[in-house]
Amino acid sequence: MVRNMTAEWRGKWALVTGASAGIGVALARELAAGGTHLVLTARRKDRLEELAKELNIAHGVLTEVFAADLADPNAPEKIFAFTQEHGFEIDLLINNAGFGRYGEFHSVEKQRLLDMIQVNCNAVVHLTRLYLPEMVARRRGEVLILASTASFQAVPFISTYAATKAFDLLFAEGLAEEMKPYGIRVCALCPGSTESEFHIVSGQDKFKRRAEPAEKVARTGLRALAAGKSYVISGLGNYLGAHGERLVPRRLVTRVAANMFKPDKKRR
Repeated sequence: MVRNMTAEWRGKWALVTGASAGIGVALARELAAGGTHLVLTARRKDRLEELAKELNIAHGVLTEVFAADLADPNAPEKIFAFTQEHGFEIDLLINNAGFGRYGEFHSVEKQRLLDMIQVNCNAVVHLTRLYLPEMVARRRGEVLILASTASFQAVPFISTYAATKAFDLLFAEGLAEEMKPYGIRVCALCPGSTESEFHIVSGQDKFKRRAEPAEKVARTGLRALAAGKSYVISGLGNYLGAHGERLVPRRLVTRVAANMFKPDKKRR
């Protein structure tokens, strides 16, 4: 069923950010299996080239690589210029790149926090603004934005990350409604703990248990996007948890989250 669903992008071009690991790789593989041509971007060019070669051989799709660090405010313009110069008509934009940083706010490096906002929020808005006008002109296109189950509440000790993902969710939901008259679908994918490098990079490796496979998360997101949903939460437990919070006072939810995420003494 998933293969048939991704076939609607057969022969079209998709741009996937953060395509060197985790959910980004899984999304690229799912789309390639359905016949989608891909522009893959991330910081690590060697990984991108390896994935591009794999997908080209396995599925016969066209794959292009552009290394870029979205912490650089100029990166979205460079990515857009690359696709314009090569004549790639992007019908599916996947804003997947993002990262977090675990720890007490005052102890986290200032630049790390600012880069997080740049990658998780600014770059998402910037890339979407660059590619959306062409989609509107064609009266077709899709945008998938990676949010998180952290989008639904404040999460102490990853406060900035949760705030950026709340931004992504609300941005996607608002844009989804805005774009309906133009035949463009926008969806926020909200995974919980996922098997990827995210936990290592963010310093949250102790939360890796009960992680969902990245492949399952990718399929959930693509299926929801194809169905015209404005957001989707991956995993029944995550869905119940996110919506169950609405029945409890926000202060209590935040307090419970603080107890769960409180750093071990040896981490301080």
